[in-house]
Amino acid sequence: MKVLLTGAAGFIGSHVAAGLADQGHDVVGVDVMLDAAHVADAPTPSGVERVDVRDADQLRPLLRDVDVVCHQAAMVGHGVDAADFPRYASHNDLGTAVLLAGMAACEVTRLVLASSMVVYGEGRYACAVHGELTPEPRRSEDLEAGSFDPRCPRCGRALDWQLVPEDARLAPRSSYAASKVSQEHFAQAWCLLQSARSVALRYHNVYGPGMPSDTPYSGVAAIFRSALERGEAPRVFEDGRQTRDFVHVDDVVAANIAAVERVVDGPAGLRAFNVCSGTPVTVGEMAQVIATAYGGPDPVVTGEYRPADVRHVVASPQKAVEELGFRARIAPQEGLRAFATAPLRTR
Repeated sequence: MKVLLTGAAGFIGSHVAAGLADQGHDVVGVDVMLDAAHVADAPTPSGVERVDVRDADQLRPLLRDVDVVCHQAAMVGHGVDAADFPRYASHNDLGTAVLLAGMAACEVTRLVLASSMVVYGEGRYACAVHGELTPEPRRSEDLEAGSFDPRCPRCGRALDWQLVPEDARLAPRSSYAASKVSQEHFAQAWCLLQSARSVALRYHNVYGPGMPSDTPYSGVAAIFRSALERGEAPRVFEDGRQTRDFVHVDDVVAANIAAVERVVDGPAGLRAFNVCSGTPVTVGEMAQVIATAYGGPDPVVTGEYRPADVRHVVASPQKAVEELGFRARIAPQEGLRAFATAPLRTR
């Protein structure tokens, strides 16, 4: 199939481009080369055309004869400052809207959308007494006292985290998260209007070789790696017991290939899937695995916190297994040990 791949020069996009090509697909790669994802003035890689997805005139010729669009392009980062809202809305939401309008004009009816676990906000929780419930925002006095787990609003007990399925409520906590929810909503509306098909892949914490080392795009794994390379101990916020799912970029590629190949025959409408390892890991455990494998200083648990941070968000992989035929193959302990000495990208 002929696949238009946006964000093709990025960390995930470049891996997806190689994976699709290896499977025999004809990949047309585009990227605007945002400074947030690349070092300023970085050259556009060979095989990638410099295109802004917000520019309909640039996009339209590239959409001719395309079978599937794989939309990885996005402004990324924490996006916790309200001043960031216009840039996230412009690059992520306007960009997606322009892309979908172009697809409609060119009668391209299949989309794979890179979404994120940040659409969930806090994960799913249950109280031992009162059952499943939605926690209230963590109180500053609790955080100051080193009490980081959300509490039951009825009895005050610390809540236990649960696996988050795809039908969980969407509760974005940042401009980046809000833009990802909006992208999914645009894709859903486009599907209904065009009798089209879309798969939204909700990536969890992606890591792997070629990850940017020192940009706002860097995830926590790369931040810890960069600290070790400077001879510094990784600094772990809160008590290190916050829980995540770390998924290797090779597994993310496999999920995209499955989505590209299955969206052709899938039902009309938007289907969302968690893309995760299925193995929960605390941030403190992750930092220790990387530090030990690298041979650097042990992590330091600082007790520092950011009020907007999510405490626990761990996904259920079951729907992706059953409907997409995707199951992650690289366990976090194995992948993170290899990542400790893998090359990072500096350009």
